[in-house]
Amino acid sequence: MSGGRERFRALRDSQLWRSIFRTGVPQTPRSRLAVIVSNVFLHLHPLQISAASLRFRRTFCMGGLAFLSFVIVTVTGILLMFYYRPTAEYAYADIEDIMHTVPYGRLLRNLHRWSAHAMVLLVIAHMARVFLAGAYRPPREFNWVVGVMLLVLTLFLSFTGYLLPWDQLAYWAVTVGTNMAGAAPIVGHLGPFTVVGEGNDVRALLLGDRVVGDAAILRFYVLHCVVVPVILVILLAVHFYRVRRDGGVLARY
Repeated sequence: MSGGRERFRALRDSQLWRSIFRTGVPQTPRSRLAVIVSNVFLHLHPLQISAASLRFRRTFCMGGLAFLSFVIVTVTGILLMFYYRPTAEYAYADIEDIMHTVPYGRLLRNLHRWSAHAMVLLVIAHMARVFLAGAYRPPREFNWVVGVMLLVLTLFLSFTGYLLPWDQLAYWAVTVGTNMAGAAPIVGHLGPFTVVGEGNDVRALLLGDRVVGDAAILRFYVLHCVVVPVILVILLAVHFYRVRRDGGVLARY
């Protein structure tokens, strides 16, 4: 028994354990503060915030509202997954059931849809505000690049969700969109400077086939519900952390 306790104590005192769980109480106020400010989960705001940066007209809360829209999209999307099957045979019927049979299904889907539209608009407006404020200049240039990546992921998240209702609008919109991807430079088989064939380009990667069908709807479903949200959450954590490390919202224009 004592040997087991010693091994557990050695594991608990190891650098690996302390780096993951942040165990142990620092002995000085300065070391306690260092633990807090170095962890994005423990401290989401800088130590000092300018009073000017707290004014509503400084940011119009567009970044926070965009994040709120993402939270609503995520929660409603998880609930919709209980009633949706990503196959060409059942997708449209499942959407109809959600809209007309599932209790509060219409409200749930409309919340998901309109929050997604709002997220796209708010992210664009937020980036426009950041650009006009000059908050892309050093030392914030890295966070600007992260923000651009978040904008691209937001648009791609919206695009991948477009196919899932499996109606005529979704089918032909995705057909046009993936054909445009097939004409992209280098990675599209119809684009200039192409280095790939028709079955190996970005269009085939998105569709899993030569046409929009079962393989496409499954791939778009996985991208929309798993791959893109996971990457987006990671970049959001980096984005929030960098805002804090760079001193919060830019106080002067």
